Amino acid sequence: MDDQRLLESEWDYCLVLDACRYDVFDEVYDDYLDGTLEKRWSTGSSTPEWAYRTFTGDHDIAYFSGNPFINDLEIPLNELKWGASCDYEWTASAHISDVFDVWKTGWDDDLGTVPPENLAEAFHNRSEAVERADRTILHYMQPHAPYISRGKGQKLEQIQKGIRRQEEAEAATDGGGGALSALGDTIRPEVESRLEGSELAQKAGLWLELDPTDLVRNGTRETALELYEENLRIALEAVVDLIPELDGRVVVTADHGEAFGEEGVWEHHIETHIPPLMEVPWLEVE
Repeated sequence: MDDQRLLESEWDYCLVLDACRYDVFDEVYDDYLDGTLEKRWSTGSSTPEWAYRTFTGDHDIAYFSGNPFINDLEIPLNELKWGASCDYEWTASAHISDVFDVWKTGWDDDLGTVPPENLAEAFHNRSEAVERADRTILHYMQPHAPYISRGKGQKLEQIQKGIRRQEEAEAATDGGGGALSALGDTIRPEVESRLEGSELAQKAGLWLELDPTDLVRNGTRETALELYEENLRIALEAVVDLIPELDGRVVVTADHGEAFGEEGVWEHHIETHIPPLMEVPWLEVE
């Protein structure tokens, strides 16, 4: 299996499906798209790791980001107060020429995420940036939870709100937070590390996005996989609508996959290099 080699590969438009594992994509993509599909090995098992290990130089890219971790706030990943704790001193704006924070402008409070049509709207509204850039990436949040068909989701809400609060606080205090803030920054990575090491805690986080009745009837894995596939199909429907407008070579891929209990892992976590998280699709669209 080849490495992803996202930036070394030839394309004009790259459509990134967040947390899209290869095997589920392989089962459904040809209901929507024609092209040549490969299985590739991602550079990371989570968005922060993937971004840090992929965008290492200076890249002339118009990046439309539905994911809060890839933003134009100039806050390094290792300083973000919410989400996955990491040691990556990386900011998107230091490596990517134009980053558009669709996770802010296109956020849907009812769904708790950025629906795919709002990403397309941002793309249409920034046509001059697309024409100016060498290449363009659209980073869809689906099939990542929350699951759109269920309505309001909670999976991304804490990250999105936390980053916004941090941005506002740093603007108001020039980065100061006092002893209590410093204590919280010290404790949070330890808490997250313990939670990520617990299979029960990982499943409990996923349960927030699932219907309790379905959980009892079908179990966590089957219930989550069904909604996950539906989320992927919603994203692919949006991709199909957009592709005719893209003049150039188009690829569809993912930043990382998603785990549903394999090797005791649920969802996706930094530096957890198991196949469900690292094997991603690479579809060169005809």
